[in-house]
Amino acid sequence: FKNQLRAILMASAYGKVRLMYPMISGIDELARANAVLTECRTELKGRGVPFDETMEVGTMIEIPSAAATADLLARQSAFFSVGTNDLIQYMMAIDRVNDRIAHLYEPTHPAIVRTLRHIVREAHAAKVPVSVCGEMAGDPIYTPLLLGLGIDCLSMSPAWLPSVKYLIRAMTMSDARALVEEALKLSSAPEIYARCEAFYRARVRID
Repeated sequence: FKNQLRAILMASAYGKVRLMYPMISGIDELARANAVLTECRTELKGRGVPFDETMEVGTMIEIPSAAATADLLARQSAFFSVGTNDLIQYMMAIDRVNDRIAHLYEPTHPAIVRTLRHIVREAHAAKVPVSVCGEMAGDPIYTPLLLGLGIDCLSMSPAWLPSVKYLIRAMTMSDARALVEEALKLSSAPEIYARCEAFYRARVRID
């Protein structure tokens, strides 16, 4: 781990680099990671090795314990990135690659929507921006829901960019926020998904 941090710091001398810790479980783990990072910075300074001292350090929110303590993690993070693939899998206690239970992987489950809202609220209260990565970020049906929740950035495969950009241009943020308010009143994943799909179909021409 220390070697990896050292390499990232050294690379930051040659261009804009951001460091993001994966699979952080809570504030103690984040503090330990930052302590190792401080050691690496001190070591490189002592050796006269250049690095970007203003490099941003963020946290992946991808397990339930991190989501639940988002307010604590925000105190030591420059940014959050929500890894929806893992977060949904761990919250729903399912294995996405197991065909017998893969159908239980539901991005629109009320627990997921409410958890995303919690993460965004706690992060923004600390002035920490939130991005989303994973399959959910690249699916235009979920785009209005995510933006309405306050997500600042979507990270996706380039192949998804045209359809997501098209939908964003065909909607308004007030519409997206209204969708979220409606979704939060619904009690099941199929209901929320149906509402997201209806929102999508009303704005995108489907031949």
